[in-house]
Amino acid sequence: QVQLVESGGGLVQPGGSLRLSCAASGFSLEYYAIGWFRQAPGKEREGVSCISNSDGTIWNTDSVKGRFTIYRNDFEDVVYLQMSSLKAEDTAVYYCAARTEYISTNSADFGSWGQGTQVTVSS
Repeated sequence: QVQLVESGGGLVQPGGSLRLSCAASGFSLEYYAIGWFRQAPGKEREGVSCISNSDGTIWNTDSVKGRFTIYRNDFEDVVYLQMSSLKAEDTAVYYCAARTEYISTNSADFGSWGQGTQVTVSS
């Protein structure tokens, strides 16, 4: 089973930036489609961004288009989520997840999850 570890969360002011990292323990991420999801207090988990393991296809939810970028660094074997122009409504616990099939926006399609990293956007 793939074990994932997220890092890079923290407290940032509105308009600021953060870069989240997703790394794997014991397996290479290059064989997996990687999704970033988030869950705010009292809300359901939602898909944020996903990158394929084959053709480079990327999906971003509408609310983050133009602000968030998902990308792989194959040399480091890490998947990043670069977040810019952060808003208060981006505050949530962010999770990365892996699946061997093609990208998906449905959290139920992902079998391996990290523990999450808190992102708080506040002045």
